[in-house]
Formats: sequence, C-alpha cells, structure tokens
Amino acid sequence: MRVFCASLATETNTFSPLRTDFSDFEQSFYAVPGKHPETPTLCSAVFPALRRRAAEEGLTLIEGTATWAEPGGLVNAATWERLRDEVLGQLKAALPVDAVVLGLHGAMIAEGCVDCEGELLAAARALAGPKAKIGVSFDPHSHLSAKRVENADVITVFKEFPHTDFVEAGEVCVDLTLRAVRGEIAPQISVFDARMMDVLPTSIQPMRGFVDKIKGMEARGEILSGSVIHGFMAGDSPDLGAKIIVITDGAPQRGDRLARDLGMELFGFRGRTKPDFLPPAEALRRADASPKTPVVVADVWDNPGGGVAGDSTILLREVLDQQLGDVAFGTIWDPMAVRLCFAAGAGATLDLRFGGKTSAHAGAPLDARVTVMRLERDAVQSFGTSVVPLGDCAVIRIGSLDIVLNTNRSQAFSPDLFTNLGIDIAQKRILIVKSTNHFHGAFAPIAGEILYAAVEGPYPNDPARTPYTRLTRALWPRVEAPHAEEHA
Repeated sequence: MRVFCASLATETNTFSPLRTDFSDFEQSFYAVPGKHPETPTLCSAVFPALRRRAAEEGLTLIEGTATWAEPGGLVNAATWERLRDEVLGQLKAALPVDAVVLGLHGAMIAEGCVDCEGELLAAARALAGPKAKIGVSFDPHSHLSAKRVENADVITVFKEFPHTDFVEAGEVCVDLTLRAVRGEIAPQISVFDARMMDVLPTSIQPMRGFVDKIKGMEARGEILSGSVIHGFMAGDSPDLGAKIIVITDGAPQRGDRLARDLGMELFGFRGRTKPDFLPPAEALRRADASPKTPVVVADVWDNPGGGVAGDSTILLREVLDQQLGDVAFGTIWDPMAVRLCFAAGAGATLDLRFGGKTSAHAGAPLDARVTVMRLERDAVQSFGTSVVPLGDCAVIRIGSLDIVLNTNRSQAFSPDLFTNLGIDIAQKRILIVKSTNHFHGAFAPIAGEILYAAVEGPYPNDPARTPYTRLTRALWPRVEAPHAEEHA
C-alpha cells in the first residue's frame, strides 16, 4: 500500500488588519518532506500516526510538506499558490498511491480563493484518481464546503475545544482511511447544516455532554466517526457556521438521519453554550477580590489564535488603572519592543513604548518605565505534546506586574508560557492570558478561578452584526428561525 501525506494549514480572519505570507509559515512551522519532527503540530498529527502504522504494517509512506502559519489575516495569492502547488507537485511525483491523508485546518482563505482546502482536495482527487481513498483531518473552527465532502472519503475533526484531542483526531483519520483502502469498511459521509454560529467550548455543559454522546455512539459501533464543525465567525465564507458530520459503514440514509438529529440537538443549544463573558473592569475587580488564587483571566477576543495581532493594551491598561499587584500578563506581541529590550540587556531599566501598534481598536501604545527581567531567544510554550514557538521574548516588570513581550504571535496554551521565562506563577495572584479557550486544559489544574474578559477589538465577535459579504444562507443569530426559512 502506498500512502501520501501532507499538511497545509492556517486559520484566516478576513477582518484582521494583518496579512499572511510565506514568512508567516516559515516562522511558525515549515517542514520539507522527511523533516517533520516526531512530535505533532496541531494540524499535522497524521504524520507521526502514519509513521507508526508504516513501521508496524510495512506500508510505503511518502511524506510531503507540512506547514502551519499562526492564524492571521488574508493569505496572499502568491503564498497560497506556492504552497498548494508544492504539495500537489509532491503528490504527482508519488503516484500511483492508494491513499492520500491530509492534515488541514479548514479556515484558510486567500486572495482569489475562498475555499482553499476544497480546491486542494479537488486537485488531490483529480491526481490520485477515483479509486484512491482520501482522508482529511480538520479543526472544528473551519468552513465545511460541499467540495470538501465530495472529494474526501474520510473526514475527522477535533472534538474538543480546547483542542486537547488533535492527536487522536489524526490517528482516527489515518485508521479509517487505511481500513477503507483494505476494503474493511465502506465509509459514507453524511452532513447536516445546523445553521448557527456560536462559541461552543466543550470544557463546560451543554457541549461537554454532547461530545460525550457522540463518543458513546462511536464506542458502541453505531457510527465510524462523528464530528462537529463549530465554524469560524471571523472568516467571511459562504460556508460559515456549525455542521454535523457522521460517517457510517455503508449506511448513508441512517447517517443522514443521525446527522440531522444531532444537528437539531446542537441548534437547541444556541445562545447558552459559552461561559460568562465579563466587561474587562469587572473581570479584574472580581479577580482582585477572589480568595482563590491564582485567578486566570482570559482576554478572549484579542486572541492571536483567532487571527488578530495580540497587541491590545486595553486589559493591561485596566490592570494599571486599578493598581493591581502580583500579576503576570502573557503576551503582548511587539517585535520592536523586544528588540529594544535585548539592546538594553537583562537588568536594565528604561522608558519603553509597547503594544497597540496594529489596530485602531486595540488601545493606544503604553509608555512606562520598565525593568527587563528576562531575555530569551527562541522561547517556546507547550500545547499538549506540541511545541509552540514564541520567538525571541522579553519579560518586563512594572512594580509587581510582569509582562511577556513576544516576537512570534501565539495565544496562551500553557502555564509554561510564564514558567519557561522565569516567572514564578505561585507568587502571582492573577494570570492574564490571551486566548478564547485553548488555555483552559493546561491552566485549569493550577487555577483557583477562571474568568473570561470580553474586550472589544479587531475580532468580529457578534455574527448578527458582522458585515459578511459571502454568506447567503439563513443562519442564527442573524435569522431567528433559519430552519423554518429553509423549508418555507
């Protein structure tokens, strides 16, 4: 059996002031064939999974490029075409193949191409031929188009948000694809459009129980796989919104029924899935008054994982206005400020302007007298077994407030964002992170309390008001009863 694999992924916020080019992929993660590390990245878990299967079963694995860019703005046309053609050229050189397995994100949008993953899958199908089996793994914050479904035999999606199961999703994709090649199963994909766009964390109810229900269906053998596409509200896509995927073993009608039942159950959760999002001043007052330390406060909308810059100063300015002490803040993306700190050296005290550079909605830059506490080249944090680059970092201190400045945009995933840079979180009453929910898995065990601060900024967080230009389907909350309109 000959199997080709590749990974090409980013998440595009089409409303972001940022733009994405090839340097963003190089800076985040770019591995040419044969150079993928043993540890997986968020969207490339199919690589280590296939390597293990190749060693155990003797199949021939041909690896293509694996690359990932931190979520950002629109991908420029030259970068998309270069990476697309690179992967497709590698597939063409590998022919004939029995299977193609791709680790994608699902929310990439480029200049001139609204459905990058759909275009890639259609081209892969044309090259590999109708008999080859194509498996693909997606992030749930993606856009599921008909073109993707038509050209894939297997689609798996991370079930958890935070995405603690990205490795498992890659392994299941590999397993089902190989079983399909061997004729052990005949996967049939059923999709139901839930016609809603909401924040759907699985760390709390009702989504916790909903995901567990789908896992139970898989464990009992009722379905081969079940997945929830949450949608990505910051992407102007005609396929915006939540969808259910059910894969059965040759039973498409039953799959259609199950997908619809699950989709309508999901639709019933609308408006009550996310945690309490507090105004920034209130979130910090509550954190200051809490006896359960450390309190973790998440800046949910200035989240680099949603494609924005991560240089908003609004919440940080509130910390200073409230004169809060024993606080660690991670991170502010400001390569120029980091460079100035490196020039000054560890231990130096200087007047520094930082943050607030990329958007009129992210607050003004801060000017402060700071002490440089730590400098680190090529700093990293962890996300499960994945290593996430932060680039060169500087820790600056104002009183008892420690702030991490970084050069590679990244949301907060783990407390080692702080500890790897010498910040003793046991001595901090409040930890402030920029992330919507991916921080939760690693921070919850050490947090006395978790609060979510909704700081308005460049992230379009209300689908009812966002000026989408490509969305033509009725979708809640833009339409109160979208399924009624569908059948009108």
